[in-house]
Amino acid sequence: MDMPRHLDLEQDRGLTVEWSDGTRTFYPVAFLRRHSPSAEARDLRERLARNPLTVLPAGRGEGPLRALEAELVGNYAIRIRFSDGHRTGLYSWAYLRGLRPE
Repeated sequence: MDMPRHLDLEQDRGLTVEWSDGTRTFYPVAFLRRHSPSAEARDLRERLARNPLTVLPAGRGEGPLRALEAELVGNYAIRIRFSDGHRTGLYSWAYLRGLRPE
């Protein structure tokens, strides 16, 4: 499994991951929030795929979305707390590596 060598979280921009193979990937904050692996976010993405007119939940934060903090979970994932109150998604290294933010 490809592991991160270095993580850099800029709260108002996003997460940069330098992978063990030397590649770097930048994940914007809004992209990470939209692709949260939490059950709640997965359910919302499924509902949006079925009905693009699905009403999105209102955010609880003030101002632009930010990544307030991140914490490592074991040696396999990272949890990010967002300014809208979301904090339940565990971004495993395999999940993050599979995301394509471009």
